[in-house]
Amino acid sequence: MTDNSGFVIENGVLIKYQGSGGEVAIPAGVTSIGDSAFNWCLKLEKVMIPDTVTEIGRNAFFRCSSLMNVTIPPSVTEIGVAAFSRCHSLKNLIIPGSVKSIPGWMVSECTCLIDVTIPDSVKSIGVFAFADCTGLTSLMIPDGVTDIGQGAFAGFVGVFQTQPEFKRCLHDRYCSGV
Repeated sequence: MTDNSGFVIENGVLIKYQGSGGEVAIPAGVTSIGDSAFNWCLKLEKVMIPDTVTEIGRNAFFRCSSLMNVTIPPSVTEIGVAAFSRCHSLKNLIIPGSVKSIPGWMVSECTCLIDVTIPDSVKSIGVFAFADCTGLTSLMIPDGVTDIGQGAFAGFVGVFQTQPEFKRCLHDRYCSGV
């Protein structure tokens, strides 16, 4: 069912957004943002996610090229592959402490991304998760991260803030697309 704000919601899952963009507040009661729900929403600039949402689906905000601001609430425990990939205007992203794994391609090619907060709860970072985020100059990797996928930081030329013995390994193994 589509409401007057352009949301298609079924059983608590936001299936699709068909509105005009700008600043959007997802309705309270939505528990999941479905796969590709906002993808290619070129005029979406800001999205407010209510604390009823526990999951953000694959490609949920893929190529929302005007999206600059997202606050992920602590209720979110799962983020899908490429959820924010190619959001070229995205500047800041705070990942809540409820998230244990950063999926592959999560913010790949977010070229304006300058600040990412990765919480201590994160144990794994997926393949190409931060690839080609050329605006990043510094990235703090929590000590508890034990698994980093291939090319997770491909194109990153900034400074890793982490344990000294881990820094060289990061640059050698995870900053290339190999």
